[in-house]
Amino acid sequence: MPGNFKPKFIDRLAKFLEQWPNEIPLALEVCHAEWYNSEAFNEFHEILRKNKITHIITDIAGRRDILHMRLSTETAFIRFNGANHDSNFTRLDGWLDCIESYHRQGLKNIYFFVHQNLEKASPLLSVHFIKNFNARFETDLSIPKTPY
Repeated sequence: MPGNFKPKFIDRLAKFLEQWPNEIPLALEVCHAEWYNSEAFNEFHEILRKNKITHIITDIAGRRDILHMRLSTETAFIRFNGANHDSNFTRLDGWLDCIESYHRQGLKNIYFFVHQNLEKASPLLSVHFIKNFNARFETDLSIPKTPY
């Protein structure tokens, strides 16, 4: 949702999501800090859960005010926004613990989107994450080939 979409619009959102077809998966991200610093968060989360809508978990360096860790469905969609800083690797490694915890709670699907301001370095973060994910969870996810 756009950055100016605030909790005062929750009734409109609820009506829209109640009409969303169940056979079409949907993930939703709200970016305004008021969603996470108010009673609206619990109501919002319940609307998503009831309508089987995935709440996108947004991890942006410098925006800890909107980071939440609650799943509304059996799917996790994590949008990791790096800061073109070495700390990105540590932040990514921390997500492996979270994913393992979510898995124990019934996680069935995961989408992990990596990007940052200087996208040229994003493939390096992706390779790091996939290698560690494969080692931790004994998977064989493909590593993207970088053109440089």
